[in-house]
Amino acid sequence: MIHSWKKSILAFWDRRIFSIFFFGFSSGLPFLLTLSTLTIWLKESGVNNTTIGLFVLVTIPYTLKFLWGPMVDRVKLPFLSKPFGQRRSWALIAQISLIFFLFGLGSTHPENHIIETAFWAFGVALCSAIQDIVLEAYRIEIIDEDQTGAAASSTYLGYRMGMLMSGAGALYLATIFSWQTAYEVMAILIGIGVLTTLFSPSPKTLIFSPAPHLSLKDRAPHTRFWKWIQSTYGPPLNELLRTYDWRVVLAFIFFYKVGDTTLNVMNTPFLVELGYSKLEIAHVAKLFGISAMIVGGFMGGLFLNRFGILSSLMLCAILQILSSLMFVIQALVGYNLDVLIITIGVENLTCGLGAAAFIAYLSSLCSVPYTATHFALLSSFGSMARVALSVGAGILADSLPWHLFFTVTAAACLPCLFLLIVASHHFHYSPSFLRPAPQT
Repeated sequence: MIHSWKKSILAFWDRRIFSIFFFGFSSGLPFLLTLSTLTIWLKESGVNNTTIGLFVLVTIPYTLKFLWGPMVDRVKLPFLSKPFGQRRSWALIAQISLIFFLFGLGSTHPENHIIETAFWAFGVALCSAIQDIVLEAYRIEIIDEDQTGAAASSTYLGYRMGMLMSGAGALYLATIFSWQTAYEVMAILIGIGVLTTLFSPSPKTLIFSPAPHLSLKDRAPHTRFWKWIQSTYGPPLNELLRTYDWRVVLAFIFFYKVGDTTLNVMNTPFLVELGYSKLEIAHVAKLFGISAMIVGGFMGGLFLNRFGILSSLMLCAILQILSSLMFVIQALVGYNLDVLIITIGVENLTCGLGAAAFIAYLSSLCSVPYTATHFALLSSFGSMARVALSVGAGILADSLPWHLFFTVTAAACLPCLFLLIVASHHFHYSPSFLRPAPQT
């Protein structure tokens, strides 16, 4: 959908878009509480690096979202589904459970009871992953087609605000008061999500396929399990495979992640090697960078509303190449704060624009009644691609000088742009542009 600038801006002025922003905040808030924020707490408590490294395992529910997606789509919660609907009932149970686990995590003592800390952290990650799935499905189903850009942008901005609160905000509270107080305040802030769930409208009545029923005749456990897998994952997978060319979709998701992931992972080590101080990195790469990212997220929503998803993705693919080339210039120039400001500004503005467009693109591939399952599957593949690219980026950075490394990164973004150009010629110009055109 392509609209005027005025209508693109007015798309943000909607009760549902405000709800989506606060839902994004509630989704982003727990993420760092089981990652970098928790890592600092463990380090201060005297936990060794090996154990801290193993703690990444508690965040595995984020990678396995596709396992919880069908449950959110198909299981109706007793007592809650009728008054709140399928999506809001699951959101409430995930948010209330999340508050419970955050209070539990804050009350632990990792220096003496590390297993107990791991248990509560795993609970936080699991509830947070379920909340993410529910709220993404809610966002896709509640909006009109012409609000796709505003909704994607609001989700991204809210998520970043939540991460800022659980990152810098939690560290600030832990410094002044204690880690327990920091986690308790974070638990209370999840109440914003609870209130938003209670007072937000429900999506239009949707027809959900019932949870699979297994016959008692299937006595063999492996037979019952296999039938459950088929009936749970078969229909949503068949819907995706029937509607889209999955090879093109997965290739696009992978290559779209190349520039963003590589620059996010390697920019800090690169700046340290160039001789920038921690204070300079904090001021430029973090404070100024986050500001540029927020501006980029808002601009991403405007561009999506004004020009549509295909054009926005093309713009972001080109900007990813330019971002990598800016780092090539930075590597050749060396230590120069003026060039650094431009480089970080371009990178983070591109990151914000690209994230909003990517969220809108993944959302366009999802269809009722499998919205949660579809988004969980696609976003999980995106997460796996990010992990694989992060490992590869580190190996490549150790093998090449920085200017060649970022040149290779720029070249690796070209397949993404090629896929978009091919799509624009052979498929409909619409949000779901990878959907084959009907035969005439």
